[in-house]
Amino acid sequence: MPSVAVKLYSVFFKFILKHRLQNRIQGPTDESSNPYGVTTRPEESVSASNPSFTDGVATKDIHIDPFTALSIRIFLPESALVPPEQPEPKSKPGSSQHDDSNSIYNRRNSYGPPNMGVSRNDSRRTSFEGLNLRSESNAYRGYSPLPQNCRKLPIMLQFHGGGWVSGSNESVANDFFCRRIAKLCDVIVVAVGYRLAPENKYPAAFEDGLKVLNWLGKQANLAECSKSMGSGALGVGAEFKKAEVQRHIVDAFGASMVEPWLAAHGDPSRCVLLGVSCGANIADYVARKAVEAGRLLDPVKVVAQVLMYPFFIGSVPTHSEVKLANSYFYDKAMCTLAWKLFLPEEEFSLDHPAANPLIPNRGPPLKLMPPTLTVVAEHDWMRDRGIAYSEALRKVNVDAPVLEYKDAVHEFATLDMLLKTPQAQACAEDIAIWVKKYISIRGHEFSY
Repeated sequence: MPSVAVKLYSVFFKFILKHRLQNRIQGPTDESSNPYGVTTRPEESVSASNPSFTDGVATKDIHIDPFTALSIRIFLPESALVPPEQPEPKSKPGSSQHDDSNSIYNRRNSYGPPNMGVSRNDSRRTSFEGLNLRSESNAYRGYSPLPQNCRKLPIMLQFHGGGWVSGSNESVANDFFCRRIAKLCDVIVVAVGYRLAPENKYPAAFEDGLKVLNWLGKQANLAECSKSMGSGALGVGAEFKKAEVQRHIVDAFGASMVEPWLAAHGDPSRCVLLGVSCGANIADYVARKAVEAGRLLDPVKVVAQVLMYPFFIGSVPTHSEVKLANSYFYDKAMCTLAWKLFLPEEEFSLDHPAANPLIPNRGPPLKLMPPTLTVVAEHDWMRDRGIAYSEALRKVNVDAPVLEYKDAVHEFATLDMLLKTPQAQACAEDIAIWVKKYISIRGHEFSY
């Protein structure tokens, strides 16, 4: 059973959540009152972005849609700055192989100019000039370097929870969780700040998720365009100003530029979706749309998805929905209220395609879905429906394991109070083990 502290915090949490949901129900819900939308609430405790690798991860916020509040936070692990494996040049007579001035590790962690301690004829000089790692303030800038001079990491799109009406990609809890995942999985995490209900009802949040996936594809194409335009000028001795101009490629709408962190270090062909609670519903929707789009999304390829305690529901109650209806933190009555705030009044149904993944004629065919890891908690009333979805995927030969955690509650690995528990850490490590099966470069596969 959950600890006494968790039980007490759950009572307090449910009281506050119920009060906020009722206020949303009673308040104006017309989209015209806020067509721009909101991605965070005033009562949400948020964490500022930090472009320095203070704890091994640098972050930045980007507003990617001029017409809505849709934004993202990028989490770049410091491992991205490690140059690709390359043979060490032979030591000159009389020189030491352990000379600090020639140490790649020491220069990578230096806050000084990238070419400090490197002679002009050093064969590794081009790599470090291209990366242009940090500014004097230790904030990572980065720009699109030569392809052989940087390490490419998989990209993980992360969708936060919050019952459609709360939560944020910039919250303290979500920031902590994404940093943990970025380091454990060795991926660039792109946390999506989708629009919240009831200001923006369905399908706004789902469309925002898909819009970010398409934005990744646009970024990859813009970076490739930038690279091809500058391939003749980015050799040794190229002026930084010229490279700076080349990376500011504007698309046909005049609103997009090459995002330097993703251009330098992102590999969109190894894209993973991760959704938390209601964010899992968004992740599953984006995965389905990616399957339907097929080659149209190139070079983006969704190779796997992780659904953490998905926010699934249906009109016919499951065993856990009956037995655990009044469970911890998010009980069934409050979640039903959240669905009423999220779905348009004329579309409200517990068997809505956004709510129930197993309704008939919901395309595309399940056999085309990417490998799907489902995380469920023993004391979560939504657990049975997540397990049922996983079973349906396995019946059509999709790799879809279930990780069930005993004595755990909904959002046990992402809720602010529970983030630092051993169970939350173990869950993140388990996710990393499974994800690495699908994001490892051939020849470096991770098995278990």
